[in-house]
Amino acid sequence: MPAATLLKHCLLCCCLLTFGLPLAAEEPPRLAEGQPKDARLQPLRDLNSYFPMTVSKSPSDWSRRAEQVRRRVLVSQGLWPMPARTPLNAVVRDKRQVGEITIEKVYFEAMPGFYVTGSLYRPVNARGKLPAILSPHGHWSNGRFHDAGDDTVRAQIEQDAEQFPLAARSPLQARCVHLARIGCLVFHYDMIGYADSQQISFEVAHRFARQRAAMNSHDNWGLFSPQAESQLQSVMGLQTFSSVRALDFLLTLKDVDPDRLAITGASGGGTQTFMLSAIDPRLAVSMPAVMVSTAMQGGCSCENASCLRIGTGNVELAALFAPRPLGLTAADDWTKEMETKGFPELQQLYQLIGNKQDVMLAANIQFGHNYNLVSRQAMYAWMNKHLDLGYGEIPPEREIVYQTPAEMTVWNEAHPHPPAGNEFEIGLLKSWHEDTQQQLDQAIPGRRASLQAYKELVGGGIDIVVGAQLPPAADVDFEQVYKSDKGDHLRIGGWLQVDSYGGQLPTVFLVPKEWNQHAVLWLSEQGKAGLYDPAGGLLPAVQQLISAGSTVVGVDLLGQGEFLAAGADFQKTRRVANTREVAAYTFGYNHSLAARRIHDVLSLISLLRNHEMTPQSVALVALDGTAPLAIAARAQARGAVDQLAVDTAGFRFAQVDDLHSPQFLPGGARYHDLLGMLAVAAPAATWLAGEGETLPDLLEASYRASGVHDAIQLAGKKAAAADVVRWLLKQQAE
Repeated sequence: MPAATLLKHCLLCCCLLTFGLPLAAEEPPRLAEGQPKDARLQPLRDLNSYFPMTVSKSPSDWSRRAEQVRRRVLVSQGLWPMPARTPLNAVVRDKRQVGEITIEKVYFEAMPGFYVTGSLYRPVNARGKLPAILSPHGHWSNGRFHDAGDDTVRAQIEQDAEQFPLAARSPLQARCVHLARIGCLVFHYDMIGYADSQQISFEVAHRFARQRAAMNSHDNWGLFSPQAESQLQSVMGLQTFSSVRALDFLLTLKDVDPDRLAITGASGGGTQTFMLSAIDPRLAVSMPAVMVSTAMQGGCSCENASCLRIGTGNVELAALFAPRPLGLTAADDWTKEMETKGFPELQQLYQLIGNKQDVMLAANIQFGHNYNLVSRQAMYAWMNKHLDLGYGEIPPEREIVYQTPAEMTVWNEAHPHPPAGNEFEIGLLKSWHEDTQQQLDQAIPGRRASLQAYKELVGGGIDIVVGAQLPPAADVDFEQVYKSDKGDHLRIGGWLQVDSYGGQLPTVFLVPKEWNQHAVLWLSEQGKAGLYDPAGGLLPAVQQLISAGSTVVGVDLLGQGEFLAAGADFQKTRRVANTREVAAYTFGYNHSLAARRIHDVLSLISLLRNHEMTPQSVALVALDGTAPLAIAARAQARGAVDQLAVDTAGFRFAQVDDLHSPQFLPGGARYHDLLGMLAVAAPAATWLAGEGETLPDLLEASYRASGVHDAIQLAGKKAAAADVVRWLLKQQAE
């Protein structure tokens, strides 16, 4: 029976029944044997799952979708808000002419004390402004210093993948040299942990396997720690911001044409390519090679970030560049099916919002994973066409002069290696965190911004961290399993069904026979059993609400109550089958248990709000460890919760020091933590315990800015359920 019809029927029945003697109290009966049939109990998604792209139906639909996914990218990378663009302090030195090109050594500060290093290629005797191309190298051994070795060189030439021995020795140098020969300025820059970029080691950035106790504290933390994940600080985020600053660097050069900026890289460099292309509107042309597909999304820890690919994948991330010219390559690797899976959808999108001819795939699946001569030729032609290089046909590659690491390194006695190691890493993340918090603090209402501006910035980040808003009425349904007369109320039990994520939640409604049109959703760590005392009777506070005419609702959130059948254990949130202790391998593709429980609360709020007998008010109560879930759900419910009563017990997401704690929420601490979630809901009525005797400054400022300062009531260090009931009944009466 549809939720609206069922609930209307049940509530009308209550009004027709008269009061009777209460029956013997007992806990809510089980709804079924075994666990609920909830889709979220199925195996988790991981980087090797299937990631198709659904094409929007209209340009306006795509515009909304693209804004949402782009914000997901920025939030996941720790770039919402964008870190301060501090002085680059760029050093460009030791220009050497090599035939018809020049090569220079470059280093600059992406963040204070954190350096990007690389080689700058230019054509000799160029005239006017030059098109400029960023060239991230990817996971070729030693990166910018790559030497394929004699055996590989011979094999590549025999396969017609390469033509010249030295170009085959370093296809990375080969593409930079030839792009310069045909008139482009090229910046070939190091990934973190490669070549000259050693402030964070290769082992940490790309091979991280085990948590480091010395780098896992609330005051001093390193990459991949619970603290870093709660702030959305990652190697991938550092690399993405380095690419942003590399583009900043190019634009400081007097001979660069700001209207002809491009980027191309392969493999991990392809990931860097589509990531920058997704967020930086200054780029005119993009060509990620052998990376974009519906299959494997990126195996390295530097290609994964919590929250990034939940509900999306690399094809859609690349699509964020549309309608600007996007070129792709495919090979005999995870991209080999792009011609039939992924590329047709990109063509449909370009047809929808631009020009179908502005997206191209060079599929050469006779070769393995590569950026070989055949692929590079497709790239040169793409750049020629869209950067207006002026060639009818691109000149063919010629042999290069191979540059040794000694000739390319940017460091020497006069330019010594900058600080590196654990102490540097801790300091870098602390500086990054302080910059973010300074920007968020400046957005506190009454300082430099309005409450609305605060909600757009902080609320915009929380949207992605939580990963859901109030679901539409059509997405939720209720299937009744039982109904019993308990004297002064009916007890109605059944399944809350949520179509969007396949949720099936055991739910109980305690409906007074004389309903006052108010509903209270009472959360508990024990699920719906938390409405009852150990002896099986209703909690006095719950009974008082029912006696006053309020409907009280209890629910088993994911991992509570009936989810614990057959010995199921939800003491730890699940992880994918990757043995490396990198949160993003799990939470880059799946919501955490905390987030999923927040989604459950939102679904029940939607059910209450959208049935035919709409209550005058919906209240949310959480006086134990479910308080953070209630606060986050109310923040996302956008006014659908009239009253919130919680006891936080001083909890903060930043305190969670286990990546697989049920309370772990990636990004949960970044946006002023729990207080930020409370602040973005102002001026909604709030009863708040567990925060001491003084209202936190952020909440004081937010509620004062809302014009309803007294809508939030501070209740001291510990909640009393009787006080909550009195407050709720007063709110209902007003």
